[in-house]
Amino acid sequence: MAKREISRRDFVRLSCCSAAGAALASGMGRFGLVNAYAQSSPQYRALVCIFLFGGNDGNNTVIPFSTAGYQQYATARTGMALAQNTLLPITAKTGNVPYAFHPQMAGLQSLFNSGQLALVANVGTLVKPITQAQYQAGASVPASLFSHSDQQAQWQTSIPNSSATSGWAGRAADKTQGLNVGAKLPTVLSVAGANIFTTGLVTRPAAVSPGNTSGFAGFSNSAGSVARYSTMQELLTFDSGVSLIQAASTITGYAFADSTALANALATGTPLKTTFPTTSLGSQLKQVAQILQVRGALSINRQIFFCSLGGFDTHSNQLADQSNLLGQLSAAMSAFYNAMVELNISSQVTTFTLSEFSRTLQESSGAGTDHAWGNHHLVMGGAVHGGDLYGTFPTLVLGGPDDTGTRGRWIPTTALDQYAATLASWFGVADADLQPYVFPDLANFAAMKLSFMG
Repeated sequence: MAKREISRRDFVRLSCCSAAGAALASGMGRFGLVNAYAQSSPQYRALVCIFLFGGNDGNNTVIPFSTAGYQQYATARTGMALAQNTLLPITAKTGNVPYAFHPQMAGLQSLFNSGQLALVANVGTLVKPITQAQYQAGASVPASLFSHSDQQAQWQTSIPNSSATSGWAGRAADKTQGLNVGAKLPTVLSVAGANIFTTGLVTRPAAVSPGNTSGFAGFSNSAGSVARYSTMQELLTFDSGVSLIQAASTITGYAFADSTALANALATGTPLKTTFPTTSLGSQLKQVAQILQVRGALSINRQIFFCSLGGFDTHSNQLADQSNLLGQLSAAMSAFYNAMVELNISSQVTTFTLSEFSRTLQESSGAGTDHAWGNHHLVMGGAVHGGDLYGTFPTLVLGGPDDTGTRGRWIPTTALDQYAATLASWFGVADADLQPYVFPDLANFAAMKLSFMG
């Protein structure tokens, strides 16, 4: 394929794409890695985060399927309840308890039943464990519990009661840099734009727009193109004496290096046989799969990816809108798992969901639901102890023992810290680094990790 001349617009777009995630970082140089070098492992591992923006309604994602459990659900949900005969049955191994998935989640039902997918119930941001009585008495809870922006940030940072400048994935990257010595790309990469999740305290993220990975390889061999490229490189290394300009030049310089390294690595890959859906999430996960395929060319042993799917703020028309979104999620995740099998790394890649909160069990006017708290999440991969539900499923009764009040906002029984620390530990973060560096509040919980990972 012939190289094309890179335009000024392309240059700005590519620079901003790679720089956006890095601009949030408090440390942009290659330093602060002394502790990381003490950790080593030759085995490749990757975490793939899928953030469901808007607050996915967990109550219609995973439903009790016993006669009594479904009746509780249907009584409280009234017009928002899904018909029992449309649900996709699953059975948790522990206790042989029947549940069901939303009707559009056939791909994920198959993965659960074959043991490659686990459910983690009623997870939420917490400062420390809290009971209904303590909540109603005014005990300490995360700041701005039902705010989209605040809860999105808290799920990405695992810091629930103060502003944060880094995400838990970025801090996990800080502590595992010793596993990536000589890597040609940063540990953390976003295919869904800038976010705090990927930002470390001493490491930087990279970013790529799915399908646009040619990077700065767009320069041709013409005399004019070579001259422009050379001039750009000189400008980026020129000491301006102005810190803001110098920082911007450093970020753009990293953009050059990341784009070139990724483009060169992807050129060594071959087309995947797995077919991905032509949706936004499908395109993101296809791009991640393509990068995973060339991990050897990138000389990298640990990677974390950030993907996202939006539209879950279903204050109205929820049944139709969530059905469409969960169908996209199931199809894209299923295709991604199949691609990992194709690449023979299904046990080395773990995919998981995050979302800022669930939604009220009680419906609202407009055939929708309001912001809530504890939610159910999915973890997928060959290293996952799948086919089971972890944590404690809430009692689906308005005003019941798990409700903050009377609308069905579940008080979390599993903390984000525990859920995320389990993933970070599998990824390679040492127990001594899980708390306080990666998860400052983890010591507040009796069990630091759950048992859903191998």
